[in-house]
Amino acid sequence: MPFRLFDAPEREPSQSVGFAGNLIDRQSENRSDDSVEKALEDPGARVMLMREGRLLLKRIEDRFDAHFLLNECDPLETRLDDAILLGFDESGPILAAPCLLDTERLPETIKAIDHRSIYIQGLIDPAALGALAQGAALLSWHASHGYCGRCGHRTEMRAGGYRRRCSACNTEHFPRTDPVAIMLSVTADRCLLGRGKHFAPGMYSALAGFIEPGETIEAAVRRETFEEAGIRLGRVVYHASQPWPFPYSLMIGCFGEALSEDISADMNELEDCRWFSRDEVLAAMAGNHPGGVFVPPSGAIAHHLIRHWAESE
Repeated sequence: MPFRLFDAPEREPSQSVGFAGNLIDRQSENRSDDSVEKALEDPGARVMLMREGRLLLKRIEDRFDAHFLLNECDPLETRLDDAILLGFDESGPILAAPCLLDTERLPETIKAIDHRSIYIQGLIDPAALGALAQGAALLSWHASHGYCGRCGHRTEMRAGGYRRRCSACNTEHFPRTDPVAIMLSVTADRCLLGRGKHFAPGMYSALAGFIEPGETIEAAVRRETFEEAGIRLGRVVYHASQPWPFPYSLMIGCFGEALSEDISADMNELEDCRWFSRDEVLAAMAGNHPGGVFVPPSGAIAHHLIRHWAESE
């Protein structure tokens, strides 16, 4: 029998969320400044092409393919000089690169689809969706960090896309990940859900907010819940995390035990916030809530937090 140190599920909850199925071998310890050039010399190299928050997809019969061979990249005005090496799979290197071709000029067999729609509609397999999160986050970071924050001079890509170096002062800059706490506050039989002003009509979700410098995850969960809903929390328990490439966040999902149930919502942040019973939540997930309430799609970490609580005893 295998050794078990922790009382934890066989399958990590994070493996069930969208953007978390990345199987690429990143080989981070082997990255060199010529990693991209070497990868592009490999006949098995494939590139994920991205433009303005969209991923190019090839339609092959009844499915989409997110990978392009090198000879397919030139007609699409791919900037291979700005390519990033994501890593390797059994077929060879996988890269991500920006594409300049206007989406109106794409061939009929190629579609440019926004990242959120790809994830919601399940257009590509979990491994490719995870690679999308990796590539989109890195390309977004490079696009907004072309100049040194110390001296203002132009920076240059290094280490296959995982570092930028200032050509003037030699300062090195590394890709950032913005941590976000997303939390479901619960009592024995109710959970707290809110509506952002940008949500689709009827959708309620877990509350969320950025973790600030010098703040623990647990402290951020308590602070954000109190600031947005006026609810004090006691114990906070981690559940799962999710890469979120909008543009480069990590959603850290937690449960919080509510010490009170009197809501004082910040209506500048929320359109509505209220407690839901377990039966209400189950109805919302099943699509038959009498008030038309529904929760985020199954790939979202908010959905997994809500479902885990609703289906627990």
